[in-house]
Amino acid sequence: MCRRFCVVMLIASTGFLTSSAAGLNPPQESGDKTVPKKMQDETIHPADSGKAPKAGDPASASDSADADASWIQLFNGVDLEGWTPKIRGYELGENFANTFRVEDGALKVSYDGYDKFDNRFGHLFFREKFSHYILRVEYRFVGEQVPGGAGWAWRNSGVMLHGQDPETMGINQDFPVSIEAQFLGSGDPRTGPTLNLCTPGTHVEIAGELVKRHCTDSTSPDFPGDQWVTAVLEVHGNELIRHIIDDQVVLEYTHPQLDPGDKDALPLIVDEKVQLDGGTLSLQSESHPIEFRKVEIRLLDPEGKSPAGNSAGEKAPDNQQKEGDKSGGTTPGK
Repeated sequence: MCRRFCVVMLIASTGFLTSSAAGLNPPQESGDKTVPKKMQDETIHPADSGKAPKAGDPASASDSADADASWIQLFNGVDLEGWTPKIRGYELGENFANTFRVEDGALKVSYDGYDKFDNRFGHLFFREKFSHYILRVEYRFVGEQVPGGAGWAWRNSGVMLHGQDPETMGINQDFPVSIEAQFLGSGDPRTGPTLNLCTPGTHVEIAGELVKRHCTDSTSPDFPGDQWVTAVLEVHGNELIRHIIDDQVVLEYTHPQLDPGDKDALPLIVDEKVQLDGGTLSLQSESHPIEFRKVEIRLLDPEGKSPAGNSAGEKAPDNQQKEGDKSGGTTPGK
């Protein structure tokens, strides 16, 4: 998402679960709308306090030999159960032109129903919120950008972390207030890294310094063409977030926080609390077709190593499925 020249919006969730995410109801289908009975209000994170890894430590994504057993599938490979679209100019749950769909086992962002993009930025929100976790996403860019998409949005998408509840977004809000892990594809006319950082309505700290610029490049290699790319995000609440490619940390930062000077973030600041320690997850639609064949999460305990779903008494999201046999494959910003 995000271009360097605009600040966008995301919202941080505030309530926190200390035991489980039980009792969630699946969305109700109605035409091209996916209307949730209610977005989950609470954030899933470890019940006990603990120390997150420090910047520069090895990535927790590879810490456990049996880690694969604890991955929870957020995308079930069949339909959009658990996910709700919010597209600029449309009400929450209205999936304009079937932008978000599932075909051939992949979650696709498609624009064959658009005459032109017309700034209809979209986000597909998972119904629960998270705080301490490792997220793994397999994606690839395909096809051509829809007419009317901005130049910076060519092969540009992302996943939004620590995001605001979509029920609080304005109908014409471009992006949720959040931390964006930006996906970029390479080729003509642009080459450069993926898994960059963009900050609609937010700031972070890097090496102890508050960073207010909108986008920051990672050190990842470029990924040209339509190859599958595996992006890993290691998230430790407010303490540390890492972007990982091929087991290498390509960007890390601390203390994600709301920007008091941003018009979309300002209403989210309660009792002067700006620090973000959890929130929604959402996948972007920014005018270039993209496919996702895996979106999975591993909940972390307070030490950031063990799967909380097995060892900390937390229940996994209620649409979980066991990991199947799927295998996979600079910074302009909004």
